[in-house]
Amino acid sequence: PKNIKLISGPGCPVCVTPQEDIDAIVGLALAGIPIATYGDVIRVPGYFGSLEQAKQKGAKIFTVYSIEEAIFLQKKEPSLVFLGLGFETTAPMTAWAIKKGLNVFSIHKLFFPALKALVEMEEIKIDGFICPGHVSAIIGTEPYKKLRARQVIAGFEPEDILLAILMLLKQIFENRFEVENEYVRAVKSQGNVAARKLIFEVFEPVDSNWRGFGIIPKTGLKIKNKYSEFDAQKKYKNILDKIDFSHSKKPCACICGEIIRGLKNPVQCPLLKRVCSPENPQGPCMVSSEGACNVEIRYTSKRK
Repeated sequence: PKNIKLISGPGCPVCVTPQEDIDAIVGLALAGIPIATYGDVIRVPGYFGSLEQAKQKGAKIFTVYSIEEAIFLQKKEPSLVFLGLGFETTAPMTAWAIKKGLNVFSIHKLFFPALKALVEMEEIKIDGFICPGHVSAIIGTEPYKKLRARQVIAGFEPEDILLAILMLLKQIFENRFEVENEYVRAVKSQGNVAARKLIFEVFEPVDSNWRGFGIIPKTGLKIKNKYSEFDAQKKYKNILDKIDFSHSKKPCACICGEIIRGLKNPVQCPLLKRVCSPENPQGPCMVSSEGACNVEIRYTSKRK
């Protein structure tokens, strides 16, 4: 129905990664440090280019599909750094790998505090939230109860999303503010206790910068001092200190930050389809398959 709007939020970890983190990892790569990363982030543009462009200049960039691949690569490339990216979903795997001796540049983030920040900003009237099933499988349903908002935790199949929308509409119609779990086949009330224990054994929460949001307290995951020998930000501090980050905070025409906050939609971006496309992305919302701009391009023709 036309009176229902689905608005993209900060659910894409690639999209919320700030410019300075991209510039830092590309800077390491250009300085000769081998980098291993998951596929989505390799094409995110920064001031010094993307990791893909760094590879074209001769940098050693490896796309991996599992953390085990990165551990295997480090046996051949001892100075290799794995870019730890994602929310609570992927953080346990990175924590496990750090305990195995993998060098990691952590830009992991905690999802729930960002959702809380979005609600408290009150920049846009949101009637209900479809909460991410993969994160919820780790954190459970309990944290969401701290917010007075209509919420449905959903899976990712079309039927899951449709049912989540129906459940939210019922809450709106009945004037209820509840946390409901549509994704019962994967999400339990307490989540995955062992995974959370592993996260906080290796990482500690710190204030973190989010694209579009700025600094959100205690949302970043920093490697604890106990494992500092595997912390790439400390291990290669001499290289990182030489990188000029003054360009990283300059505004650009890409409105990915406003799209993530629900203030604008992709079609309002002056770059969309003109200079920004999946083949030539100007921002992370176009790079990631989870990004709103990428989705807009892929499905616009199907809606006509």
